[in-house]
Amino acid sequence: MTDLVDLAALRDAARRIDGIAVRTPLLESPWPDLWLKPETLQPMGAFKIRGAVTAISRLGAAERARGILAHSSGNHAQAVAYAARRLGIDAHIVIPDNAPARKIEATRGYGATVELVPLTERFSRPAELQRETGKAMIPPFDSLDVIAGQGTVGLEIAEDAPDVAVVLVPVSGGGLISGTAAAVAALLPHAVVIGVEPELAGDAAASFRAGVRQEWSPHDTARTMADGLRTFSVGHLTWPHIQAHVADIVTVTEDEIAEATRRLLIDGRLLAEPSGAVSAAAFFFHRDRLPPGRTVAVISGGNIDPAVLRSLLA
Repeated sequence: MTDLVDLAALRDAARRIDGIAVRTPLLESPWPDLWLKPETLQPMGAFKIRGAVTAISRLGAAERARGILAHSSGNHAQAVAYAARRLGIDAHIVIPDNAPARKIEATRGYGATVELVPLTERFSRPAELQRETGKAMIPPFDSLDVIAGQGTVGLEIAEDAPDVAVVLVPVSGGGLISGTAAAVAALLPHAVVIGVEPELAGDAAASFRAGVRQEWSPHDTARTMADGLRTFSVGHLTWPHIQAHVADIVTVTEDEIAEATRRLLIDGRLLAEPSGAVSAAAFFFHRDRLPPGRTVAVISGGNIDPAVLRSLLA
């Protein structure tokens, strides 16, 4: 039986990230009953900084001295690189070669060593490096420390919106929704947490419907424009959190993701990447699947590729 992140771990994470990650506000939107949690305001543009700082801060002195490893399609890479620079630690990060160029260059800009690999080596190459170097791995989602760090999003929502009825959270590997749902379950038992992911990367929804963890082909999930949500399965540690605390998982189409990204920018005056806009897409296009009442959409990141932004606004 997998241990689940509890309130004590979440509050410890909140203390660890204080002063590095931003305590993002809860913003009233132009759309009635919808509030936005803009993780786009984090220093590297996405919620991932919360889990990265929490996990790195829990390493011992000897582990820090050896340096750290990570693998990511972009936002976790930037978060680990940024956190490592702030904490004075060397970071080596493996990124699949289909990741957006902007995210790759930003990771390098924070001072990390970046290694690009074919999509099929996204997980095998980091494991190989860990065996060779003995460096600590900072996983993108499947870590109780990372889950606790991401769950500070839920702590802040509970403090700022105790009357919330629905919390919409993007789903990839499941770290953000696992931690957020654990916090909401502990502090707001009347509220429900609902995951949102692209139809083209719907492994979490398929898992939820089947009641067992499903894996999709990386080549299938690579079809979605939501590059931060292309992970082909939820994690072995995140899945029990989803089973325990998440009420439903909704999928959205590519057209709905694109339109939500446009609406957030033009009407909401908030720049979101497609991966961060899926939660709003669920509110805009699938309200019939959602309970009534005050709804918070976690806008998980704003590191949109300029070419994608141009195409969406064309």
